[in-house]
Amino acid sequence: MTTLLPPPEEVVRTDVQRALQEDVGDGDRTAALVPDDPALAELLVRDEAVLSGTPWFDEAFRQVDRRVHITWMAQDGDTVHPGQILCRVEGPARALLTSERTALNFLQTLSGTATTVSRYVTAVHGTRAQVLDTRKTIPGLRHAQKYAVRCGGGQNHRMGLYDAILIKENHIAAAGSVRAALERARLLSPPGLPVEIEIENLDQLREALESGATRILLDNLSLDLMRRAVQLTAQRATLEASGGITLENIRAVAETGVDFISIGGLTKHLQAIDLSMRFQTART
Repeated sequence: MTTLLPPPEEVVRTDVQRALQEDVGDGDRTAALVPDDPALAELLVRDEAVLSGTPWFDEAFRQVDRRVHITWMAQDGDTVHPGQILCRVEGPARALLTSERTALNFLQTLSGTATTVSRYVTAVHGTRAQVLDTRKTIPGLRHAQKYAVRCGGGQNHRMGLYDAILIKENHIAAAGSVRAALERARLLSPPGLPVEIEIENLDQLREALESGATRILLDNLSLDLMRRAVQLTAQRATLEASGGITLENIRAVAETGVDFISIGGLTKHLQAIDLSMRFQTART
């Protein structure tokens, strides 16, 4: 498995703090009813999936009680199978019960994202195309979902509005033309900031190339127009296809010769993975 860049610790900590506050509030009334004896639980997966989210899972238990110990039998980026034990969790029973839902919510959601991404990456295997995410993420979970995309074998597009320029249809309309928008971007953007421009037809593509664009987004072009765009560009710029991409048509899009394919559905059309945390006989 490719080594994954770990998520920033502060991001994980803040995500989990917010989630626990939402769920626990000023106390877990139900967990308070059980004896706080040592307990052991096993986490099982019920779906074929790509695992993602273990740092958030661990942090949920850590923030409730640092005496909780987790032993993982799989790691982020691994393909896991129905019935497989993913980890064992040991610690005070109340802490395990209080942390369980928050920990599982992160793991099932991020594993769902990674699993979806993995299917798209598999579909384009053998082509030059690389699968990218978008900014269509769950609010507040941008870093987490983009980490899950990497776990699934995809790559990240810009993190937000601050780390790259993506000139889209409305920006072009406001600027007056493709050329004017690109000139404005070069004039006002900091050195080294990536600049990409969206085009909707071959005339705009020609204008973008003549204006020195180095990365161009092909927005909702037909397969035939994508192929013509690849030929016209002749590797003078990298091309990204976007719009209407599904698991059923992504292979055909990749075979046009584009460099990247960005898909909003990777992070917004996911299905959470089915997980089950089962308590075992308490250890003494």
